[in-house]
Amino acid sequence: MSEFHVLIPSRLESTRLPRKALADLGGKPLVVRVAERASRSGAASVHVATDNDEIAEAVEAAGFAVARTAADHDSGTARLAEAVERLRLGQDAIVVNVQGDEPAVPPACIRQLADLLQERTDAEMATLWTPLAGPAEWRDPNIVKLVADAGGNALYFSRAPIPAVRDGGDPGPRGRRHVGLYAYRAGALKRWNTLPASPLAELESLEQLRALAAGWRIVVAEGVEAMPPGVDTPEDLDAMRARFRRDRPERKRPS
Repeated sequence: MSEFHVLIPSRLESTRLPRKALADLGGKPLVVRVAERASRSGAASVHVATDNDEIAEAVEAAGFAVARTAADHDSGTARLAEAVERLRLGQDAIVVNVQGDEPAVPPACIRQLADLLQERTDAEMATLWTPLAGPAEWRDPNIVKLVADAGGNALYFSRAPIPAVRDGGDPGPRGRRHVGLYAYRAGALKRWNTLPASPLAELESLEQLRALAAGWRIVVAEGVEAMPPGVDTPEDLDAMRARFRRDRPERKRPS
C-alpha cells in the first residue's frame, strides 16, 4: 500500500446549512466524524485545513491535527494548495482530498485513490466513479457525470447528461456518476493557483475542468465501495444522523 496523506478542507460558512462543519452528529461535530473516517484509511497523516478558530479548536480537542490556512480561498482545492506548502510535503507526496461534509466516506476508497495515483506516475490527479442508478440521475444537473478513455483517463466531466444517446434513451451501464473524492500529487497542488482560468470550469462550476483544460491527466476508476451521500442540506443532516443511529445503536441502560 502506498504512503499518502489526507487533507480535509473545512470552512464554517455554508449557504444551505449554516455552521455545517460543527453540526452535531452522534455527539461529535460533523468535521470530526469525517476525520475519524479518514483516520481508518491507513493514511500517514490526517489534517483538517481551515481558517476558522472554532473548527480548529473542535478538531484539536478531538485529537486530530489542523493545517491553518487563509480565509480568502475561492475553492477547497486552493485551500489544500496552501496546506501542502505549510505542511512542507514533498513534490511526489500523495494527498487525498476528503470533503469536510462526507462523514460516511469509505476508508477503502481513500486507500484505492492513493494506490491508483501511485501506480499511474503519468497522472497529476485521480478520482472515482460509480454507475448511475438510472435515467433520473443521468438527467439530474446536481449529479456530475464523467466520460473516460479506454486507458482510464478522464475526458470530460459535466452536469449535462453525458454520454448523450443520439437516437434517444439513456446510456444504461455506460453512464458514470462522478464521486467527488480526489488524490493529487503535492507538486501538482502547489501549481494549482498558477493554472489559467477555464471558461468550461466556470460554465459547469466544476473546478476539475480547470485541470483538464491545462493539460493535466486525471486517472479514474470505479470505486471499490459505494459512496454514501454527503451532507449539504438540513435534510441530508437528518438522514446522516439516522444513519449514525442505525450504525451505532444506543446501549440499553441496565434495569
